[in-house]
Amino acid sequence: MILGDTIAAIATAPGRGGVAVIRVSGPEAFAVAGKVAGTIPAPGHFVFTAFSNPNTQTFKHPNPSSLLDTGLVLAFKSPHSYTGEDVVEFQCHGGTVTPRRILEACFAAGARLARRGEFTERAFLNGRLTYEQAEGVLDLIDAKTERAADAALEGLAGAGQKEIRRLYARALEISSTAEHALDVSEDELPADFVRTLKSQVSDLGNEISGEIKRLKAGKILREGALVVLAGAPNAGKSSLMNALLRENRAIVSDIPGTTRDFLEEWVDIEGWPVRLVDTAGLREEKAGGGGDVIEKEGIARARELMAKADLVLFLSASDNPNTSNIQTPKHPSVLSIHSKSDLGRGPGLNVSVKTGEGMEDLRSAIAAELAAKASAAGEESGGDRDVAELRRILSDLSGGEGESDLVLVANRVRSAAEALGELVGSTYSADLLDSLFSRFCVGK
Repeated sequence: MILGDTIAAIATAPGRGGVAVIRVSGPEAFAVAGKVAGTIPAPGHFVFTAFSNPNTQTFKHPNPSSLLDTGLVLAFKSPHSYTGEDVVEFQCHGGTVTPRRILEACFAAGARLARRGEFTERAFLNGRLTYEQAEGVLDLIDAKTERAADAALEGLAGAGQKEIRRLYARALEISSTAEHALDVSEDELPADFVRTLKSQVSDLGNEISGEIKRLKAGKILREGALVVLAGAPNAGKSSLMNALLRENRAIVSDIPGTTRDFLEEWVDIEGWPVRLVDTAGLREEKAGGGGDVIEKEGIARARELMAKADLVLFLSASDNPNTSNIQTPKHPSVLSIHSKSDLGRGPGLNVSVKTGEGMEDLRSAIAAELAAKASAAGEESGGDRDVAELRRILSDLSGGEGESDLVLVANRVRSAAEALGELVGSTYSADLLDSLFSRFCVGK
């Protein structure tokens, strides 16, 4: 599918830099580039040349000066390009003005500005990338840790689709065995046939469950885990945040209540991308209300963040008399941390920012909690099409654990095979494609 128009965009991040790339793709890519560069190299090669405006009388370019810059031109012939179309890339000097002028020259020569993610969308429509690989491109661009980048590369290589294809093949194999059994007399079947068949279905369910866990881990790697520091005022939250970040980001003071709002930073914890949030210190509500309005709002926001968190780090300290008055949050994932262990030890993981005691154990504990959360059962918060469908398939298969009727077992595994086949079949709605490619930047 070669689309009718030719698109162009700056493919590198805006701002000051040594080199910028302007990408042109479409049936007139070579013609557009030829008007700007004056020459086009053979496909798969490059040439160093000058970039200039097309004929201003013909194209009415806003900048009538001739020379725009000098640099490299690379040409890729359809279908051997990123998009599957004819593609030309200009490599010019970076900055703000020069790349924009060359892009405007491409517009004057007949191209239009690409939409967000349109280059990758064209790669998908032209069969150069699967849907999963297109997601992998976005995940790789957004990756904040080595682990996230590795997971994105697996998706780009189609690892997840290969696994679902394997599950589909296995479901077909079991289903065909069951269908064949329905065509013969029960007397001809082995005595333990149904039991063996159910065991195979159970094994298939376990394999689907394993794939769900892998996909859920991928979600945390893509979006990051929200980890919230909570506890009484002066429990050492800001000091611990600075220690985890390995920089002085949060203000640290002996005065309780220094943090009135919340402070958020990204941090890599053993390969897991974490949104680490330092919140206002929690206090017990005073009878009759009153008190500091700003502090109360900070505490309300802290509680909201804890409710949304993937993991809560709840701090207590032996030198803090307010600690015993604050109850541990009711949250499915809480790590109890006794901070300032150099002043005295207590329940939970003992940590001291001053001596470094327990810091590596804390990092490992956070990573272990996130790994467990990635693998845990439970409903998804939305957006993961494959996970939702695999959950439905797994639920249907598990629903027949007590069944011994061959027809019912065969129907369940046939339904699972058909559903897995739909996942492999790669049919997508326009809304689904818009949802994915609108998350890309212009130029990718």
